[in-house]
Amino acid sequence: MTTEHPRRDRSINYIEFNVADIDRSKAFYGAAFGWTFTDYGPSYCEFSDGHMTGGFDASAPVGSGGPLVVLYGSDLADIQSSVEAAGSKIVKPLFEFPGGHRFHFTDPDGYELAVWSET
Repeated sequence: MTTEHPRRDRSINYIEFNVADIDRSKAFYGAAFGWTFTDYGPSYCEFSDGHMTGGFDASAPVGSGGPLVVLYGSDLADIQSSVEAAGSKIVKPLFEFPGGHRFHFTDPDGYELAVWSET
C-alpha cells in the first residue's frame, strides 16, 4: 500500500472496496471521479483520488458492511494487544502481503477494520 502523504501512526491510511469486477470498478470511478489506478495482479488494484489511496479487492465475494477501513500502525503487535485489551476480536490474524503486514479486527458494533505496517 502506498500513500502520497506521510503516514501517521494509528490513523486512517487506506480504504479498501471488495468488488466483483475490478475493470468495471476502474471504469466507473475513473469516469465519474477521475481516479487513477495501479494494478497488483488479477485480483487487486490500487486507486488514487489525488488525496488518498485505496484498493479494489476481487479475491473474495462481495459482502455487506461497506468498504474496509485500513489504519496505519508502526508497531502491529502493540496495536493488536491494544485492540484486544479494548475488547476487540481479531477476525483475520496477522498476514503478509506485497508491501507489508496487516491484521483485521471488529469494533464494538461489528465493523471490520484493518491495521497495516511495512514491517
